This record gives sequence, structure tokens and C-alpha cells, in this order.
Amino acid sequence: MIITEKSVSLNEDSKQLSWKQFSKAFLNASSNGIVVTDCSFKTAISNKKAQEHLDIFTGTLIQTTLPELTDHSTAVLKNTITMRDIQLIRHNKKFMTRISPIIWKKSTLGLLYLFEDITMLEKVSRKMRSYQEMSIELDTIINSSHDGFWICDGQGKVIKINPASEQLTGIRAEKFIGKFMQELVDKGLIDRSVTLKVLKSQKKETIIQHTKYGKNLLLTATPIFDKEGQLFRVVVNERDITEIEALKKEIEEKQAIKDELEEDLLEMQLEAVKSKKIIAKSHNFKTILKKAAKISRVDSSVLILGESGTGKGVIAEMIHYHSKRRAKPMIRLNCGTIPEPLVESELFGCKKVAFTGADKNKAGRFEVADKGILFLDEIAELPLSSQVKLLRFLEDGYLSRIGDTASKKVNVRIIAATNQNLEKMVTDKTFRQDLYYRLKVIPIHLPPLRNRKECILPLISHYMKFFCQKHKIKGPIKLTANAGDAMEKYAYPGNVRELINICERLVVMSENNRIHHHNLPHSVMDSAKNDTLFTDLHDKNLSFHEMMAAFEKQILKDTINEHLTQSKAAKVLGLNQSTIARKLQKHKLL
Repeated sequence: MIITEKSVSLNEDSKQLSWKQFSKAFLNASSNGIVVTDCSFKTAISNKKAQEHLDIFTGTLIQTTLPELTDHSTAVLKNTITMRDIQLIRHNKKFMTRISPIIWKKSTLGLLYLFEDITMLEKVSRKMRSYQEMSIELDTIINSSHDGFWICDGQGKVIKINPASEQLTGIRAEKFIGKFMQELVDKGLIDRSVTLKVLKSQKKETIIQHTKYGKNLLLTATPIFDKEGQLFRVVVNERDITEIEALKKEIEEKQAIKDELEEDLLEMQLEAVKSKKIIAKSHNFKTILKKAAKISRVDSSVLILGESGTGKGVIAEMIHYHSKRRAKPMIRLNCGTIPEPLVESELFGCKKVAFTGADKNKAGRFEVADKGILFLDEIAELPLSSQVKLLRFLEDGYLSRIGDTASKKVNVRIIAATNQNLEKMVTDKTFRQDLYYRLKVIPIHLPPLRNRKECILPLISHYMKFFCQKHKIKGPIKLTANAGDAMEKYAYPGNVRELINICERLVVMSENNRIHHHNLPHSVMDSAKNDTLFTDLHDKNLSFHEMMAAFEKQILKDTINEHLTQSKAAKVLGLNQSTIARKLQKHKLL
């Protein structure tokens, strides 16, 4: 390179530049802003960076454009010193400024300003500090965890093991960090690696590992992917499940004993009622069975109350079987199935006389049940005239056949049952109050099946087996999880009787040994759907009006889907066709 005062040449082939041209090119080549001023801070020279980023041109006064540098500039002139690390912010950029005096032959000619753009450097520095803080925080969290942690890179190389893992496995982190998991397995240092499974499957994996110290560890490895979708980390969580496994085994053993005892109890219950199956898993029904067994030993009248199909007859038979009258028959009479004119003759019998129309003497149910039990089902259907005679019998134990003047004493225990509200009937004068209290010496209230949910699945299992044997169908036939959930949630308005009918239908109609959700009766599926709808609406915290609108929409949708036309839907719902049309339009179902 040849430099003269008049021209500059970088090599023999390049064109000649004037010193002024070369100086300008030289200054503009700098990545920093460069400014030269005279002693009054008036700009004599400024390069391209200073002009673009600091608005400093030839003739610009520093104290006007960059007033915050005025005091520093004055100090540099006065003391003939260089001042460094002066921070300056312009146009969202940060500059580190250095001001130096320009001295020629011991005289100060002006000032040189050097502006270094440190904006990106500041950002990088902040990020580095943030990463350091995050790294320290993450290390603290990992190292303080009671669970063990292994972290490997995308090739399976160990890069971190926390202290908890060292305690759980007995390994030393420094001996494993930097090693590849495949190498550790090949050398027999560990028996198997969940990390290697993740490297192969590219998804979360879990295994149970047994350590040489007798611990059982649950290892869960989670893959971490970068923005390009490449696996770059595998995080392994280790949890000591030794105690949990022991507790689980203990619980299973106790559950097995409990199941065995319950099975024995169930067998005793089944034996107690012969062929009638009573399955009691719920607390409320177990209490009722205990009460029934206890009152079996006395002769007091019993009134069994409960909805239709709850098993009132079965409880009556259980009481009979455990009673001292079990050697004698329990005679049943459904008061609701006997025509009113024949009720008394069915109860008390009739004598062969002209006005009775009987062609022979006939014993009534009371006489047949002598020394045994008379079970009067649907007692609420008993006519008022017959209620009087029944009350009289309960008071003295004597009865007279229709057409006979003689009376006869019989020893009969009365068990009555009804699904009606007798208290309301007493108020309405349709049932005698005195008879009500004579029958209600010992009341038993049977809960509906919907209030003894624990019994539903065991009952289903029992009756599935029963009907397989009855119809000679190869079993066992079982419900899928979804079907079981739907059956368990169903309200069973017909109670146990309805459940039995459903079980028989499912067994008879089954095509294989699995009953799926779509194989269930529509009533069960619709109930599950409505229950889900209500739960969904409730979870959304909707208002009453919003919930009612949602129910209305669902009802309209289901009805139209089933009946296809508005006129048929209107007839089913008890509305006129114009109302159906308006509501369909309102809910945007047209």
C-alpha cells in the first residue's frame, strides 16, 4: 500500500484516489460512528454511521444535537483526557461513546468522538443473563425434587442426573454423565433403558425398573422436540413405587378376603330365600336385610313400602323363610288383581248357601295361611268394606266366611306391601287410618334401585349368568365399560323388575359375548345422553333459561329425527304444527 499526501494507491492496478477520497472511504468503512469537531464542538468530519444514526453532519453543533455530551466534551478539552464508556441512546439504539482530544504539537485542535453501537450486544447480554437465571432456577428445581431425573440429548447421551436419582439407584452421576445409554446397557450397568425406547418410538414411554437395592422404580421418559420437530432431549422421571406396590398388594389381599366374605354372605342370602336372589352391595339395602332378618323372629305385622319392582315380595319371602312359621306356607294375594265383589270371598272364604252363589264351601286365604303368613300385596287397592273386616281380624284373630254365622280363630301373621302413599290415602279418606297403623307395626321402606347404585352391576352380572343358563346360551356374556357405565347410571323406573327384563333381552339378543353401548335399549341410551346433556350444561354454568332452551332444542332435534315430519312431531309433543315450526326456526333446526 502506497500513501502520499496527494494520492493513495492500494496496489499498482487500482485507480488513484485523492487523500480526501481515501479518508472518506476509510471513515465510512468503520462500523462505528466517527465525528471530529473543533474546540467549539462544531463538526468538521462525520462518517456515514454518525450521519445515519446520530444526525451529525458537517457544521452540526454537538451541544445542539447531542446536548448530553456537552459537559463531557468540555471536560475532555479542559483536562486533555479521554473519556470512555459514556452511554447514549438515540433512535432506539444504544451507543457506547468515547471522546478523545486531538492534539498537534501540544495544542488541542479539537475532539474525536467514537460511537459504538451496542444495541444487539445489550440484547444478547440480557438474554444470556436470562438464560443463566433460568438455568440456575431449573437446576435448583431438578436438584431439589424427591423424584429422580435423568436428562439425555437426542442421541441418548446422559447430560444430567439429579441427587434424588443417585439415592434411588445408587449410581454416581459423574460416572454416567457423558456416556450413551446404549453403552450403559451393553456394559450391564443398567438392565434396560426407557430412554432407548423413546429414541425408537419418538413418544412418551413408561417402564418399571427393579434396582439391585430392592426398590421398584416407575420410569417415565418424555421426548422434547425442537422447532424443526427433531428430538433433542429426553427427560426421564424416576419415582419410587416400592411402598405403593406393597400397599397395593396388601389392599388386593384384603379385598380378596372381603370379596370372599361378601360371597359367603351372598350365598347365605341366596340360600335364605331359596331361588330368590337378593344382592346387597349398598349400605342402605344391607341395613334393610339385617332388619328383615331380625323381625323374622317375631309375629308382628309388617308393612313393606316401595316403588313397583323394588322387591317387596322377595323381602316378604325372606322374612317367612327365617321365621318360626317357615314350615307352613306363605300365602300371597295381590289385592289389585281381584275384582272388588270377590275380594272378601278370596280373603275370608264363603259357605255353600243360596245367596252367595257358591256351589261348595270355599276356604279363604286366611284359613289356608293358618299358622303361616299371609302376604297382602298392593294392600292400597283393598276396598274400604274389606278393610273393615281385615281390621277386625287383626284385632281379635277371628273370621267368618261369607254366608256363615259361625266365626273361626286362625293364627296368621300379616305382611302387607304397597307402592302407594298410604299416609296421603288416609288423608284423602281412601284408606282407613286405624288399619294403616295396625299394619304399620314394623315398616320397611325399600329404596328404588337408583338409590342403591352399588347393587346394579352385581345384579346385572348375576342375571346375565342366570339367563345364559336358562336359555342354554354359552357364556359368560359381559358388558363393555361404556355399556356398564350407561346401565349403572340409568334410573330404572321399573326398578329390579325392569333390570331383570333388560338382562334377559340382552342375553337373548346378543350376537357374541360382549354387550356394547349401542346394543342397549333406547331408554337406557337416551337416559345416558340426557344425563350427559345435563352435566354438560351444568358444567357451563348456564342460567335456568339457557338450560331450558338447550333442553328444548335437544327434545325438538330428537323428536324430528325420529318422526321426520313436523306434524308427527307436533302430535307426539302435544303441540300444534305452527308452534313446532316456530320453535324449529328459533333454534335453527330447519
